[in-house]
Amino acid sequence: MSINDNTPIVQVVDLSHKYNLQWAVREINFEVQKNGIYGLLGANGAGKSTTMNIMCGVLNQSHGKVLIRGIDMAQNPVAAKKHIGFLPQHPPLLPELTVEEYLIHTANLRLMPAESIPAALDKVLAKCNITHFRKRLLKNLSGGYQQRVGIAQAIIHEPDFVVLDEPTNGLDPNQILDVRHLIREIAKERTVVLSTHILQEVQALCDHIWMIHEGRMVFSGSMEEFDSQVAPNSVMVSMISPPSIELLQSLPGVLDVEPIGHIKFRIRSANVQELTQLLVESSVQEKWNLIEIFSEKSSLETVFSEMTKRKRKA
Repeated sequence: MSINDNTPIVQVVDLSHKYNLQWAVREINFEVQKNGIYGLLGANGAGKSTTMNIMCGVLNQSHGKVLIRGIDMAQNPVAAKKHIGFLPQHPPLLPELTVEEYLIHTANLRLMPAESIPAALDKVLAKCNITHFRKRLLKNLSGGYQQRVGIAQAIIHEPDFVVLDEPTNGLDPNQILDVRHLIREIAKERTVVLSTHILQEVQALCDHIWMIHEGRMVFSGSMEEFDSQVAPNSVMVSMISPPSIELLQSLPGVLDVEPIGHIKFRIRSANVQELTQLLVESSVQEKWNLIEIFSEKSSLETVFSEMTKRKRKA
């Protein structure tokens, strides 16, 4: 099949896989048309790693297909894998090699032409900010720099599609920030799929989210769409001359009032829109001198919990 700009970077069609008698993933479908950072979100055991391993040709699926730039992974894995860079959850490092030796080894594994490897090596060392460690043994690097080397081996052949499985797992806060920055830089030139069970990683990095629960896709959309799946249930309000908490609690539909300082309150309600209108009108009538009011977006944790509850009820 010819490859052109209109060919999707990735297509996953009716993907299902079974381990013995248990389905790990069932009927997963999605498509990627442009560069960016896509989050594959789910709890441990949801089917994320199985999906990623199949996409990267590490595992053969029971049913369905994966197309990378229009190339069927099952039918032509060598051609498909030329477009893929993969960092498993545990980087496949060879600790007795130097950084340079290891990256040359991975370039050879990807069948890169020998004459192109020196320039590609220099480029990826600079990209991942590890040039000064090129002669150091991998076993003598910190966890954060080992992760950078793991990412370097995934992009040395300049793939269209980079898959990172839990890329910040086990790193300290500073290392996490460094790896996030590197992932953003990579995503300017190619498509990145990031697997994680950590909601903060999705919030910090991703443009688009796929959520898997018990092996099935339960959501596909932007961060804003993901967040809007659970309607806000609280209002943040600030007033120069606020009424008593007891009065606020007595307003129709109010479930709870939480004071935040002297003039600011978080008010939970069954109907945020009606509460907002009531607070504005009451402030004018009672001279509460309203200075700020907005509905509070649901946290990602809340959205995640609500979606998994819905799936269990379905």
